[in-house]
Amino acid sequence: MESNANILVIDDDDSMREGCRQTLVEEGYRTQAAQDGESGVQLAAQESFDLVLVDLKMPRMDGLQVLSRLRQDSPDTVVLVITGYATVESAVEAMRAGAYDYIPKPFTPDLLVTTVRRAVEHRRLAMENLCLRTALREQAGRLEMVGQSEVMDKLARLLHKVSPTDATVLLMGETGVGKELVARTIHQQSGRRDGPFVTVDCSALVEGLFESEMFGHVKGAYTGAVESTVGKFELASGGTLFLDEIGNVSRNGQVKLLRALQEREITKVGSSRRVRVDVRIIAATNNDLLEDIRQGAFREDLFFRLSVVPIRVPTLRERGDDILLLANHFLRKYRTRRNPTVQRFTQRALDALRGYNWPGNVRELENTVERALVMADGSAIDVEDLFFYGPVRAHAAVVEDHEGSLAQAEKREIERALSENGGQITRAAVQLGINRKTLREKIRKYGLARSAD
Repeated sequence: MESNANILVIDDDDSMREGCRQTLVEEGYRTQAAQDGESGVQLAAQESFDLVLVDLKMPRMDGLQVLSRLRQDSPDTVVLVITGYATVESAVEAMRAGAYDYIPKPFTPDLLVTTVRRAVEHRRLAMENLCLRTALREQAGRLEMVGQSEVMDKLARLLHKVSPTDATVLLMGETGVGKELVARTIHQQSGRRDGPFVTVDCSALVEGLFESEMFGHVKGAYTGAVESTVGKFELASGGTLFLDEIGNVSRNGQVKLLRALQEREITKVGSSRRVRVDVRIIAATNNDLLEDIRQGAFREDLFFRLSVVPIRVPTLRERGDDILLLANHFLRKYRTRRNPTVQRFTQRALDALRGYNWPGNVRELENTVERALVMADGSAIDVEDLFFYGPVRAHAAVVEDHEGSLAQAEKREIERALSENGGQITRAAVQLGINRKTLREKIRKYGLARSAD
């Protein structure tokens, strides 16, 4: 068996040190040796080792002192301790200090190899997990804030202040503005980033099962409860619990939720035992909760418990040229799967995107771009590839005619381009940002005069 793992053996016993080194070399490990604790620590400071095998009983600097130094200087290195004094106390002390495992003397080469293999595999999995967490964090960072507008810059500065705290946050904004992305950004920028991020869609919670979903239940708590379950609060312990559409929780559910938030304890359905939970709460709503309070649909005390830090997420129509940044972001995201030949938007398409009101916000824009990729024929998304649910404005002027038709506005633009270019299709197509074939098809579609070329 071969391995790329780099191993250091530290032992003051010449025969033991050399025997371990030779056994590991024969197994394919890159192995070095040090005759005492001081020289071993020095060597570990100069070179990165995946695993260190160290004897507990050595003069001047013993194995526990070496272990302590390694935990400070190289916390990712896995340490195995060798002890000829195989008492439970010495083994437990080494494990508490950070050792992965121990090997009691005397031991066979097979035991040494088996223990080392297990320790090396443990480090490999730990490093893969760390890399995965880092990659996910970086990915979340790339997704969290696409935009350069003033309102998004203000939001980013606010999140930078709020995220490191454990303060409860209430996110307010229209459907589709990206409240969950903001919540994930807060989580990723907090000290809980390595803990779970658990999302609860409060609008989907069934009234009769609210407690079971949120707090869990024990076996036999009600008919059909054939086994115990863990609720969302326990699942999120050590991390963040995101309560989406909090305004849809029933009055009865609000009472139970308020009690859990106040006491940071939950009681499973069918149990009397209280369970302490360590969660950060982020809630989100597209409702006007103050109006709901006035109408008696939402509890005022719960509102103030949730809105320690209220944050309004801006609408897409407030974000100016962020619309174009996001459109190009979604173009890059989907074109590989939907239409690899598409590389850009025409200027006409960009004007239309910029001029639309976007009632569905970022979610609507994403869907619009994905659909346009499916519909596009050439290398660019053109205005006819886009679908809007309402009128489109461009350059702050209404471009639809009295019937609200984008097609009529497009027809006028083509007529103007042809007129300005003396009927030359090639030059008119360049001005419009489309190819000649597309322009000819539109000329036929709108029954315009045939061109000179």
